[in-house]
Amino acid sequence: MNLRKILTIGVGVATAMVGYSQTTKEEVLSDLNRTGGVYYAYPVTESKNTQAPKGYEPFYISHYGRHGSRYLISDNDYKWVSNLLHKGFDAGALTPLGVDVMHRVDSLLVETNLRGGDLTPLGVRQHKGIADRMYKSYPQVFKGDKELSARSTLVVRCVLSMDAFCERLKELNPRLNITKESSQRNMGYLCYHSDESNAWRDDKDNYKEEYRKFEESHTNPNRLVNSIFSDPKFVAKSVNPHEFMWGMYWIASGMQDTETELSFYDIFTPDELFDLWQCFNYRFYVGDGNYPGSNGLIIANAKPLVRNILAGAQAAIDGVGEAATLRFGHDGNLIPLVALMGFENCDLQEEDPEKFYTAFSDWKIAPMAGNMQMIFFKDPKHPEKEILVKFMLNEEEKPVPVETETFPFYPWSKVKEYYEQVSR
Repeated sequence: MNLRKILTIGVGVATAMVGYSQTTKEEVLSDLNRTGGVYYAYPVTESKNTQAPKGYEPFYISHYGRHGSRYLISDNDYKWVSNLLHKGFDAGALTPLGVDVMHRVDSLLVETNLRGGDLTPLGVRQHKGIADRMYKSYPQVFKGDKELSARSTLVVRCVLSMDAFCERLKELNPRLNITKESSQRNMGYLCYHSDESNAWRDDKDNYKEEYRKFEESHTNPNRLVNSIFSDPKFVAKSVNPHEFMWGMYWIASGMQDTETELSFYDIFTPDELFDLWQCFNYRFYVGDGNYPGSNGLIIANAKPLVRNILAGAQAAIDGVGEAATLRFGHDGNLIPLVALMGFENCDLQEEDPEKFYTAFSDWKIAPMAGNMQMIFFKDPKHPEKEILVKFMLNEEEKPVPVETETFPFYPWSKVKEYYEQVSR
């Protein structure tokens, strides 16, 4: 059944309260950092929590978090731009703005050198902050010598994100027993991609030609290139305008994740940034989201993760599990997870590439350190009462397609039944 139809039937007041709103160009450009897409630095500083029904206390948390802010994926993402600018400088082919940009890139390289793909100090602070708010919002979960498990993919920035998160919890309560693991044995649910979904992504007939045309029409580099390079002959011989614009876009987008107080947004117009972000967002929608052309094949990658979530929750409810299950991975796992689970506005479908961003916005779902949390509540004095579950995306309470009369709290029996069906 359609998500909005279910919410209309089952949630009622919650639907009216939370509402449905598509992303607008004005919303994106109100904070240029949003044009960085999944490079958007985690924006949350305060967790939003509705008081639980009378008598209910939190007792278990199930979590999946993306790694925190990182540098661009490769050192070369910075260096080839720097090398080209220096080549232009040596040839006397840079404008005054070009010289200024070259010096800014040089300053940036002091921080980024040999750190391609690494977690930044901001990424550490993000996960410590999320852990701190989780602990203080649900202190009952972390009392005494509770057992917690933390699992990470094999990528170092994910491992260090896990470590930062767990370190903060241990600072708040040294008695906690947290088992941390980064192992191939967990990759089957932390970072699963089926052969079928990989084949669909690789098939050039599915979307790649359409995307190529979209990127070509939304990348207009001449104004930017002419503002940086003063010699048309140098540009003709040495500069690929399309690649240079994208190279500067990646650097500009990633600045928010670094410790260097520099910006490159001034070399772009807002429209240019919005167009480039649409291309970036397009790739994530078709590659990780509920793009209709994939017929659900991509978001089905999250089924093993949903099954793991259900198993961990049931163990905790039965009294044989841990107090919290913490998982750390990537945007390419978080996006299909919340789409498959039907989090509000995370599973929308759109056929028109020009409107993709209205139905799917990567920065809203998977910013750096983006996370999904399920908080479980019970009434200790009345164990016969229904277990309740609350769903959060980036620490904001979200509706899911399960009936409830007490949003944002959902009856576990109905939640379990629904997600067992979804994850088959």
